[in-house]
Amino acid sequence: MKKLLLTLCCLAGLTACHHHDDEAPEAKTQAERTVIVYMAGENNLTDAVWDDLNEMKEGSRLIGNNHLVVFVDRSSQRELPWMACLKNGQIADSVSISDVGIGNTDIYSSDPQVMEQIFRYAVNNYPASEDFGLVLWGHSSGWLVQDSIPNTRAFGIDNGRNDTSMSGYWINIPTLATVIANSLPHLKFIFADCCNFMCLESLYELRHAADYIIGSPAEIPYDGAPYERVVPALFEKTAFATSVVEEYQKDNPNYLPLSVVKTSEMENVAQATRIVLQSMNHGATDSYPDMTGLIYYYYMGVTKDFQPENRIFFDAGDYIRTHASAADYQQWKQALDKAVVEKVMATQWQTDKLWKDFYSDFNVTEESYHGVSIYVPQDPHLGYNSSYRRDVEKFQWYHVVGL
Repeated sequence: MKKLLLTLCCLAGLTACHHHDDEAPEAKTQAERTVIVYMAGENNLTDAVWDDLNEMKEGSRLIGNNHLVVFVDRSSQRELPWMACLKNGQIADSVSISDVGIGNTDIYSSDPQVMEQIFRYAVNNYPASEDFGLVLWGHSSGWLVQDSIPNTRAFGIDNGRNDTSMSGYWINIPTLATVIANSLPHLKFIFADCCNFMCLESLYELRHAADYIIGSPAEIPYDGAPYERVVPALFEKTAFATSVVEEYQKDNPNYLPLSVVKTSEMENVAQATRIVLQSMNHGATDSYPDMTGLIYYYYMGVTKDFQPENRIFFDAGDYIRTHASAADYQQWKQALDKAVVEKVMATQWQTDKLWKDFYSDFNVTEESYHGVSIYVPQDPHLGYNSSYRRDVEKFQWYHVVGL
């Protein structure tokens, strides 16, 4: 775990770099790459915000004249959400949401309109001559609908009360894709430092947003990436994806699966998946595939018995390898291998429920691990399965592959 750092020092640094009304903003120079970090921390991750910010500051010493822009929303009654550029180990050119015209009171960082305004401000004030990257920092749940607020899912829960509650508003992945299209140039990459992001449903939805998506199909550690090393990796010219994955897993040996997806191949993956599912007679109402022993990346239960009906986000390749013919699996895997250009496996991971246990009631091997998950219909009478199909129907993936 990352050691706790002094919040007081951070607050002092933040206060010192706020603009006053009579000061003119510093002229922005054009960088080769601008990376925007969207930190949605008004929830139970709020204590991790300052630790990761300090690591990002340290990493910013090694990015040259490029731009590292952060948006920060944490659980605090004393400050509005704010933006800044991290440069040479310092918080520079900090502005609150009031300064940029978003509002004088707290906002939901999961509000699509707020997100668009933040992205536009970052692009306009921190231009790049070559490309842009985006880091999504916070909670994520893939295609899964959250029970607390109907019809919301996926990223950036904000409780709206400046406390550590996990009851609040999320932004849908389809809505996130629209926000990015409306307010950002085409991205070089999205680095999702959040749980369960590497599901085929979300990857397909975001296929037009970025060239590459980097993240984990599983739940990730509370303290997130080691940004003192990951930040410099984000600014590497060509090897950024490989470097991010390597640096991230160094701090989490054997319990953080990661992958990198080339989004231009996602259309081919969808078509190949549609064909292989048809060959498997997928979705028959009188028979559901036996998923016993297969890799899964998320557990919905709140007890330690790990019942099968509470296992979701199954490894896509482990499922198809088990239930399709060898020839059909190999044909499908050819399409997936062109999309998943980098992956590192782990043999267990944690579940962030009422405990911090590792779970591994499956066998992870080089052959069974594919780095991305998929929704697999199960008996609707078991657990949450009756709502899972309704959840995934909101995604374009569902209509292409014909689940």
